[in-house]
Amino acid sequence: MEGILPLWKEKGMTSHDCVFKLRKILGMKRIGHTGTLDPSVEGVLPICLGQATKVAEYVTDAGKEYIATVSIGASTETEDADGAVVESDETFKRVTREELLTVLQRLTGEITQIPPMYSAVKVNGKRLYEYARKGIEVERPSRKVHIYEIELLDDADFFEGEELQFSIRIACGKGTYIRTLSVQIGEQLGYPAHMKNLVRTASGNFVQQDCMTLAEVVERKENGQLNNFIRPLEDALIDFTFVPLEEDLYDKIMNGQVLPQHKLLLQNDVIVFTHKDKAVAIYRNHPTKEGLMKPEKMFPVNR
Repeated sequence: MEGILPLWKEKGMTSHDCVFKLRKILGMKRIGHTGTLDPSVEGVLPICLGQATKVAEYVTDAGKEYIATVSIGASTETEDADGAVVESDETFKRVTREELLTVLQRLTGEITQIPPMYSAVKVNGKRLYEYARKGIEVERPSRKVHIYEIELLDDADFFEGEELQFSIRIACGKGTYIRTLSVQIGEQLGYPAHMKNLVRTASGNFVQQDCMTLAEVVERKENGQLNNFIRPLEDALIDFTFVPLEEDLYDKIMNGQVLPQHKLLLQNDVIVFTHKDKAVAIYRNHPTKEGLMKPEKMFPVNR
């Protein structure tokens, strides 16, 4: 079985749990996920099968879309609803729609984030959550992330009370922490805040409507229909330029040779060579030899 299985990860499971269960369901070992989702988060988790594990990094690096519920009035140690409250403000609050939209606009584009202590980012060889569990605070490197769009999903003219809640849809680039974005929204409004709930509705080219739960995977496998729902690995590469393989280059590309730079690599970081509409190799500019290109990924099964 080759390709990408668009899985809907349910709450209470880790991404590794999903891979472990699918290995048993499908009876195969070569399976990989495309970026972790916290156990409390549900949503789109493309699973790569067989040769498609080679393209997992491209799905991981692609844009994502989320729907989050933001809570204004308390911050937590994990920046989401799972952590202990570290600061609260129980005063009566009133925020107009215009004020909130202004804040969301201010946080759209390239912004700076500091990863939460309870995250998998590595500092000095250890993941931040390892320090956090021991009560050790370490300096965290800031990072630039890109927020393409934030849409306010609630239509109220104002939000008021001791705790304010509203839902937003976020389209963002890789490395964005929606928990941290929720805290940043609160900071802009002048209050502690955290992310109360999160659903990932898209990962790269894979959307919620494409996905199956683990139970549906089992059902479709038993009915012999599962292959109809497996997406080709080429779907993970749609952001790249596809180049039909010319006959004079066929053997050289198939053997993964270093070759003179293809003209399309003057405008692209990578190109995908195809044969009969199937990806057979990904090439990029050679990092040390000007004017040459080298293979990054090969897909011999697609010959």
